[in-house]
Amino acid sequence: MADAVQTPQPTFPPRIFSGIQPSGGLTLGNYLGALKRFVEKQEEGIETIYCMVDMHAITVWQDPEKLRQQTREGAAAFIAAGIDPARSILFNQSQVTAHVELGWIFNCIARMGWMSRMTQFKDKAGKNSENVSLGLFAYPSLMAADILAYKATHVPVGDDQKQHLELCRDIAIKFNNDYKVDFFPVVEPVIEGAATRVMSLRDGTKKMSKSDPSDQSRINLTDDADTISKKIRKAKTDPEPLPDNLDGLKDRPEARNLVNIYAALAGHTPEQVIRDYAGAQFGTFKPALADLAVAKLEPITLEMNRLMQDPAEIDRILGAGADRAEAIARPIVDQVYDIVGMIRSRRR
Repeated sequence: MADAVQTPQPTFPPRIFSGIQPSGGLTLGNYLGALKRFVEKQEEGIETIYCMVDMHAITVWQDPEKLRQQTREGAAAFIAAGIDPARSILFNQSQVTAHVELGWIFNCIARMGWMSRMTQFKDKAGKNSENVSLGLFAYPSLMAADILAYKATHVPVGDDQKQHLELCRDIAIKFNNDYKVDFFPVVEPVIEGAATRVMSLRDGTKKMSKSDPSDQSRINLTDDADTISKKIRKAKTDPEPLPDNLDGLKDRPEARNLVNIYAALAGHTPEQVIRDYAGAQFGTFKPALADLAVAKLEPITLEMNRLMQDPAEIDRILGAGADRAEAIARPIVDQVYDIVGMIRSRRR
């Protein structure tokens, strides 16, 4: 019997998409877990599209003036960290209507059961799920639209967003199957680096977060050099020296967190850091980490401050990025309308 003929799978040009909520208070965790990696992807020469997802932000109530300010601050952080608006596309989500248009289509593709299993919704809604917004429940569907409006093939995400990306893959597969097309790519997550999940400086078992009551638990991208140094020197550790291998950090979460932060800032592996500092006390390691953090973060803080002095220029950059994003997304969403069966006699 002859071998079955294999239908060739469509190929999609590599394209990276990712976004950050403009919720203010960006931290070292946002830098190492997202911004630094976004810059690295830009430098690889792959087409990169980065977005301030302000539509996602309003799934919980936002003060309008603060939302505008935080969107600009987020854009300033992208640029200060090394995102070049001429080489990457940088914009805010609400300026490109393709996101919400495709989001509605995906609301009709996704299943209630899929959404109900999203652990982030359960965590954020808690026992008050009847009173949270419908937008919070449908958040992952809009996230899928953010990605697939550009037929992105790869998305840098943290571990906490991996489940949402799996749902994006499910939506793409179901759309393709339902309409018997090979239209959307099945996107791949990009989870890499020594510090994709940066932990609190006060508790190595908890993620570094702007919502932690203690400002000493985090390094903010708006902290000056002296503040950064003091926070690292006061970071919780233990009395033992650094071991000569990573296994020695297994039950030492605070020590492992500082080693991971050093590795990510330096562009080294944690194993290399351990080799360099094996046997060192934290009285030696912390000052070295503080100097490294200041060297890497202070220029970003200063550039963010400079950019925020000219909000009109930030708005211009976001608008230009939105025009470029629209040029990619509009034809894709128009094709989706055609596939679904909608009459589009009044084209834009």
